[in-house]
Amino acid sequence: MTSGGAVLGVDGCLERIMDIPGARSATLVDAASGLAIATAGLHQGVDQHEAAATSTDVVRAVLDCPALTNGHHDENLTEIIVCGTHVYHLLNLVHGDFDGRLFVHVLLDDDTGNLAMARFRLHGILAEFAGAGS
Repeated sequence: MTSGGAVLGVDGCLERIMDIPGARSATLVDAASGLAIATAGLHQGVDQHEAAATSTDVVRAVLDCPALTNGHHDENLTEIIVCGTHVYHLLNLVHGDFDGRLFVHVLLDDDTGNLAMARFRLHGILAEFAGAGS
């Protein structure tokens, strides 16, 4: 936890995410534009801006799907998990006082990471990033 209730900055947020066991990469994405705001970790063979744009398409598709929001526009989806053969893609929406909607795309290795623990730690880190009480 940051001292004195201070809000965690972008670099600190990504550093803390990369400290989660199994985290391979983390990208903060502006969902309005689909652009990567900041990245950390290994992005081998992947253009970070292209990856941000395509993960934005996934987030938008899920948010626009009435079946996943029970038809309620006020339903706040917070997380999307995509399971691959050897990795998990954690897409977490950041709720806070930002001009647009942000999300974090974390690539988690399934051999060295623990999905439940990673989710728990990621939720805490993003709560600090968004500011207490948001």
